[in-house]
Amino acid sequence: MNRDISDVRHDYHGDTLCCEDAPSTPFPLFSRWLEQALESDPEHANAMTLASVDERGFPHARVVLLKGFDEQGMVFYTNYKSHKGIELTTTGHAALVFWWPQLARQVRVEGDVEKVDSAQSDRYFAARPKESQLAAWASSQSTVISGREELTVRLSKLRQRFAEQPIERPAHWGGFRLRPTMIEFWQGQPSRLHDRLRYTQRADSDNSGNAWQCAQLAP
Repeated sequence: MNRDISDVRHDYHGDTLCCEDAPSTPFPLFSRWLEQALESDPEHANAMTLASVDERGFPHARVVLLKGFDEQGMVFYTNYKSHKGIELTTTGHAALVFWWPQLARQVRVEGDVEKVDSAQSDRYFAARPKESQLAAWASSQSTVISGREELTVRLSKLRQRFAEQPIERPAHWGGFRLRPTMIEFWQGQPSRLHDRLRYTQRADSDNSGNAWQCAQLAP
């Protein structure tokens, strides 16, 4: 590599953030930011880094896609037997990071993880393209394979198996929901004096409008 990456610079600009002007809960702000991100980059705005830990406490991160959001949390889908699926099921905790460079914005989310109910996973699986449905059956995610040809052979057999019948969701594939206990909003600003708002769920939360506490953090 010929370029010195330590010389890479970018001065950010964006709307200011402060608790006084922010909503009482993080969800309206996240919804607005997500909508604006979808307008600026519709193909990648729902990409998010998912971090989990294994039984030794080692962290692992990868990019997945957000497929649902409401005040109950963020929903994504995966193979339950994959590395991340096992880690999420075992620990019950995870973190997410959204990065929207066109808007100079980042959102960090931490919270508890649970599987969505089977009916919700069934509905989402039924809405996927047929080839994506077949891929969920063909891939034993995170396991070692001999090469791509192994997947091609599996896929060919599955196309024959399901040629004349609907493709049911495999039991090892479905959704997770991350229920946030912390959401932090980062807005890039000039001279590295960025705006950061952190919402944390109150320990005595009773699902009332006072369930979240907002704090402004130094960049």
